[in-house]
Amino acid sequence: MNKSVLSTVIASLAVISGCQVTPMQMRESAVTPEKPVAVAPSPAPSATMISPMVEKRETFVATGYAVISVQNHKTGAQQRLLAIRASKLDAYRSLTEQVYGQQLDATTTIADMTVLNDTFRTRVEGIIYGAQLVSITPVGDDTYETTMSLDRAVVQDLRSLYLNQLASRGR
Repeated sequence: MNKSVLSTVIASLAVISGCQVTPMQMRESAVTPEKPVAVAPSPAPSATMISPMVEKRETFVATGYAVISVQNHKTGAQQRLLAIRASKLDAYRSLTEQVYGQQLDATTTIADMTVLNDTFRTRVEGIIYGAQLVSITPVGDDTYETTMSLDRAVVQDLRSLYLNQLASRGR
């Protein structure tokens, strides 16, 4: 290997090793969507990471579904009411995913270059308030669809509260 190639490789490794991305922890008194303050590496997301997502939409819309016949009740009327409630909860879950994201755990087992097992687990956690019920509609003979919306200002408030909570946990 000649000297110029070797020096290029060493320089490249130095540059690459200096390109480490570390998440920021927010100082409690300085947590605002406009001015995050980096204190130390932490798993807490910064406000600047989520601000562009909020600014792209005026309203967040989510739709939830539920099947009537699988509801655990004997009378049709009660099954319909339970399906409406389940579809509303599904819509809330979808809004929560949009506001806070979802945690995804995945495991893949491969043997002899063949996938033996592929497992995915997701988790959604958050608080939603201020959502507006847009519609509850029967779809076909056995399903209800519920649509809900959430204003961008409320989403920004929810995310600020979430970041404050994460910052206070990090202490």
